[in-house]
Amino acid sequence: MENAPDPLISVVVPVYGCETCLVELCNRVAETVTKIPAQYEIILVNDASPDDAWQTIKNLSNQDERIKGIDFARNFGQHHAITAGLDYTNGDWVVVMDCDLQDRPEEIATLYNKAIEGYEVVFGKREVRQDNWFKRKSSQVFYRVYDYFSGHASDHSIANFSMNEKKVVVGFRRMREQNRFFPLFIQWMGYKTATIPVEHNARKEGKSSYNIKKLINLATDAIISQSNKPLRLSIQLGFLIASASFIYAVYLFGRYFFLDETVQGWTSVMVSIFFISGLVFFNFGVLGLYIGKIFNETKGRPLYLIRETTSDKTDDY
Repeated sequence: MENAPDPLISVVVPVYGCETCLVELCNRVAETVTKIPAQYEIILVNDASPDDAWQTIKNLSNQDERIKGIDFARNFGQHHAITAGLDYTNGDWVVVMDCDLQDRPEEIATLYNKAIEGYEVVFGKREVRQDNWFKRKSSQVFYRVYDYFSGHASDHSIANFSMNEKKVVVGFRRMREQNRFFPLFIQWMGYKTATIPVEHNARKEGKSSYNIKKLINLATDAIISQSNKPLRLSIQLGFLIASASFIYAVYLFGRYFFLDETVQGWTSVMVSIFFISGLVFFNFGVLGLYIGKIFNETKGRPLYLIRETTSDKTDDY
């Protein structure tokens, strides 16, 4: 009986601002995967990195045909870059990891060994995060807010680093929403999932591109795309205020007609008007966010545009 061929593991890496890490990253991935043993391909997606990352990617691809590069026409964002990489994979298993070497390539073997126990998705759990205080706390706040609005229980120690079976990737490719957040999409799909502790390194180069503004935008997009709870809350808030206003009106009516007390004070009336007006505009704003997201989806624009690739694959996604 012939031995089964070694599996093909695709490694998808969105690249932004970490040019000097790429050579080491590819070398460590190759060394790790060949020990599994498995075949591999590395797909580096240049998300308009401000350094000379694309030239480095092309050099690596020229040296090793198993390293493939995708160059975006402009910056589309990390999760769109992950999507592009997944669109171009051929592997039986697909790893998604960051380019800054905080996700250790050596942990790919750990994820794979757990996956072949019978899991379709394995996420790396960063029990000891080597990030600054702001990034750790902002991540915790994001997931707590997201969990409240979505009704799910998320783990802030889990990010993109994962091993995914081919059928999971095929399912992911069918999800073409403009608002994208890779781990939430994978969790929504419902495949058999495990988490396993992995070692997390300190960032080797530069700093995270996620500032407070980008984090707020990411949180807003994730909540709006995954939940309509803000709309329900706005309805409940409006009903509560209307009920309180009605009760107060009945109280004033009773004072005027039964206690013969004149109701005075235009200040309270003005304050109430401004308060209600503010809530109305707030609710309009929440509704506007949903309408804006619907508008973006109905335009049907591509999730990303590619300037150049180092392979001959020409699938049109």
